[in-house]
Amino acid sequence: MKSKELVYTLQNFYLLSFRGLTGVFRKPFYLKDTIEQMDYAGAGSFLIILLVSLFIGMALSLQLSAELSRLGLKMYTGKVVGISIIREIGPVTAALVFAGRVGAGMASELGSMILGHQVDSLRVFGVDPVKKLVTPRLLSSIIMLPALTIIGDAVSLLGAYYIAVYVSHQSGYVFWTSIRDILIYENVVAGSVKPFIFGYLIASVSCFMGLTTRGGSVGLRQTTTRAVVSSIILIIIADFVLTRILLYLLGFSV
Repeated sequence: MKSKELVYTLQNFYLLSFRGLTGVFRKPFYLKDTIEQMDYAGAGSFLIILLVSLFIGMALSLQLSAELSRLGLKMYTGKVVGISIIREIGPVTAALVFAGRVGAGMASELGSMILGHQVDSLRVFGVDPVKKLVTPRLLSSIIMLPALTIIGDAVSLLGAYYIAVYVSHQSGYVFWTSIRDILIYENVVAGSVKPFIFGYLIASVSCFMGLTTRGGSVGLRQTTTRAVVSSIILIIIADFVLTRILLYLLGFSV
């Protein structure tokens, strides 16, 4: 892609994401569409995130228990697992699953509407496509991804507890005491801010890719692939940037 085309594409992406977000505060409010998107994004992703989070928590606990036991530090398994899940692994895992399922669905749905000229029909009837199509998807992602992340974190910790107590034969009281001790303001804020940003990025990228679909079924396939790949890359980059910023703002020395 030439530099001029890249700048033009980025400009359109920023404008679309900005208009989609500000549409939350402008009439008309498509409440029914937003609720439908929240159901698709939240309820539809619940079981997948539940399973992925459970086994990630179990695997992390198993690996850390094995490594820390060699150093005689097995009692710190709960603390290390808790910080890892709440600050990093939980939000990133939920976002990646969300991008693979919800982001791909958004891109393919909007791409099909573009190819079927349904978006042009909305313009003919005087309906703003961004307000009607993008804003409900942005809002639902910003609301549902943090909720799914909290549930995923809780399930991961339960999986880690099962491994620590029933496989590694650690004290359940010590494990939950460690979890309680790391639930401080800094850790909770660091793990709570990221899902809002991730949800916004996933929905923005997916909607933009969907609304720029061209070239029939082949173009739709490429659009869906680009939406998922771009979302994953942005999630990883944003995670690093947010981690660095939050560590500085919350007073952690690096």
